[in-house]
Amino acid sequence: MPIEQTYLMVKPDGVQRGLCGEILSRFENKGLKIVAMKFMVIRKDVAENHYGEHKGKGFYDSLISYIISGPVLAMVLEGDNAVAVCRNMMGKTNPQDSAPGTIRGDFGMVTGMNLIHGSDSPASAAREISIFFKPEELITYKRTADDWIYE
Repeated sequence: MPIEQTYLMVKPDGVQRGLCGEILSRFENKGLKIVAMKFMVIRKDVAENHYGEHKGKGFYDSLISYIISGPVLAMVLEGDNAVAVCRNMMGKTNPQDSAPGTIRGDFGMVTGMNLIHGSDSPASAAREISIFFKPEELITYKRTADDWIYE
């Protein structure tokens, strides 16, 4: 599989519950590399752009209100098949359907407060990364641990 980048965001409920460190450490422990990260409150226009595919759905307005309600931890992670790996680690959208050991399975209770967002494809990752990060904010570096993670 190719090395790829993905966009992840610890949502306001994850930040408010003090889970940023726990969530981030799971991805780092897996072997994914942080290439960008910022703590921010999302502006409404940015949230509407990010969740544009949901416009017109019944949950859209509450989703926008929720995601701009407090700070989030936005990040770009890189690794072999990063999008799929992160999606598996996050668990299903509904935490009650998520397996134990996943982020949502271990810490979430309901879909509306499911702690984390992650890109669902390499194409959406590229789009989402461009919404939250400028190209110069993505850091390229050699991590010595990669020699012990990848063949």
